[in-house]
Amino acid sequence: MGKFKPSRAHTTVFGALIRARREFGGKRDAIIDADDRILSYTDIVRASFALGSAMKPGTKARERVGILLPTGAGSILSFFALQATGRVPAMLNFTAGAHNLLAAFKAGQITKVITAHRFIKIGQLEPLIEKLSPHVEFIYLEDVRDAMTLKNKIAAVLGSAFPALFMAKTSWKKPAVILFTSGTEGDPKGVALSHGNLVANVEQIIAHIDELYPDTDVVFNPLPTFHCFGLTGGALFPLFAGLKVALYPSPLHVKIIPERIKKVGTTILFATDTFLSRYVRSSSDGDFKTIRFAVCGAEQVRDETRNLVRKKSEMLILEGYGVTETAPVIAVNQPSANRKGTVGHFLPGMEHRIDPVPGIERGGRLFVRGPNVMMGYITTDNPGVIQEVEGGWHDTGDVVEIDEDGYVAIRGRVKRFANIGGETVSLAVVENCACAVWPDNQHVALIRPDPKKGEQIVLLSDCPAANRTDLRTWAQSHGVSELSLPRKVVITDEIPLLGTGKVDYAGSAKKLDELL
Repeated sequence: MGKFKPSRAHTTVFGALIRARREFGGKRDAIIDADDRILSYTDIVRASFALGSAMKPGTKARERVGILLPTGAGSILSFFALQATGRVPAMLNFTAGAHNLLAAFKAGQITKVITAHRFIKIGQLEPLIEKLSPHVEFIYLEDVRDAMTLKNKIAAVLGSAFPALFMAKTSWKKPAVILFTSGTEGDPKGVALSHGNLVANVEQIIAHIDELYPDTDVVFNPLPTFHCFGLTGGALFPLFAGLKVALYPSPLHVKIIPERIKKVGTTILFATDTFLSRYVRSSSDGDFKTIRFAVCGAEQVRDETRNLVRKKSEMLILEGYGVTETAPVIAVNQPSANRKGTVGHFLPGMEHRIDPVPGIERGGRLFVRGPNVMMGYITTDNPGVIQEVEGGWHDTGDVVEIDEDGYVAIRGRVKRFANIGGETVSLAVVENCACAVWPDNQHVALIRPDPKKGEQIVLLSDCPAANRTDLRTWAQSHGVSELSLPRKVVITDEIPLLGTGKVDYAGSAKKLDELL
C-alpha cells in the first residue's frame, strides 16, 4: 500500500490516461471487451483522438454530451473522446425511463447523446429513443465510424504521438463528468464531478488497497458506467492503476458471467451483493478459482452471500461504501484488513464528522470532506448551474458507527428509520431478519402511516412462503426486538431493482400501494 499523493490528482482525466500509458507502456493490454477484442493503452488513446476529432465539429467546447451506452469499449472510448476534446460526458441510465432521462436532459442542458444502433436494437430501446428524439440529437457510433475522414485518422496518429499538443487544455478543477443519482428515494439529481475528483478517488483507492499486481491482475466489471461504482471503480481505477479490465455490458446475464469470469482469468471482481449471490448460484466448479477478492458496494453484503461464496470459492469479499457525490468511494475493506459487517476504513485524504441523530443512540449522521467530494448538484430547478457544496462537507444522509479500530459500519439511511411509538427502528434490520429466514429471496421494508403509533413497517417480499409468524420465531430466538418485526408481510412476484442492482425503493413503494 502506497501513500496518497494529492498532487497526482492535479491533472485531467485524459491526462491521467496518458500518464498511465507512460508508466505502464503503450503496448500493454488495457481493455478486454465482451467480444474478446483487446485494446492497448495506445489503442485507447488513438481511438479517443479519432472519435473526438470526428465528433468535435458538431459539439462545442465544454458542452455536456450524453452517453447512452452499456459497459464496454464503446462507452469508455466515447468517454475519453469527449475528454480529449474538452467536452463533458453526461453518463445516462438507459434503464431509468423517459421521464427521468428527460429530467436529466433538462438539468444538464444536454442536447446531444452518443449511442449505437446495435445497442438500441439488442436492448429493444426503440420506443425509448422515439420518446427522447424530439428533445435531443442522437449521435450513433456506427455513423461516426462510417463517416471518418483522413483528417480524423491523422488526428488519431498525431494525437497519440504528441498528446500534449492535441488534447484539450482543461483545468483539473473543471467538470469532468455529470452523473445522476440513482433515484432510490426520489427524482435523480445531476452530480458534477471535477477531473480532480475522479483522479483523486482513483489515487486514494490505489494507496488504500494493497495486493494490486499490474503484471497479472485482471479486473472484471459488469457494472454500468452510468453508475459511479462502475465508472470510477470498474473502469478508471484499473486503467489508471495499470490493471487489465474485462468489461461486460450487463450485470443481469447471471448464467454467462461466471463462464466469462473464468475465461478471462479474473483476479478482482466488482459486483453488488445481489449480483454476486446470483453469479455464485449460477457458477460451476472452478469458475471463480482465480479470483482473489470481490469488491462489493452499493448495498450491504448479507451473511447469506458470504456463506454461499465460502462454499464455492476462496475469494475474499471486500465490502465498501460510497456515494455518487464522492466519486464514489469513501471507505472499503482491504485484503489485509477485512472486517465482516463493516465497510472498512476511510480512504486516505478524507475527513469525516458524525452528527447526532435524535432517537439513535449509537453512531450518527455522516458528513465527509476531501478531494473526491463533488463540485455540486445540478437540478431541474436551476438547469446547468452547479450548486457548490457548502464548506466542502457532503451530507451522506447515512447513519454510521465507527469502532475503536476505525472500521466503519453503515446502520442505514436517515430516511430509512421508522419512528414507532417514539422508538426509532432501522428498516435495514427488518430486511436483514427477513434475509436470514428466507436467504434465497429479496425483501424490502417500507414505512406506512399508523393511526396509533405514528408509523408502521410493512415488508414486501418475493418469497411466497414469507410470513410474520416465522419472522417472529426467528427474532425471538436471536434476541431481536419485537419492534423490528413488520406489522404486515405482503407478497409480490418481483422486487423492483434499479439498473445498478440496488433496490428501487420508489418502485417498491408504488408496488406495495398497488397490492394493499
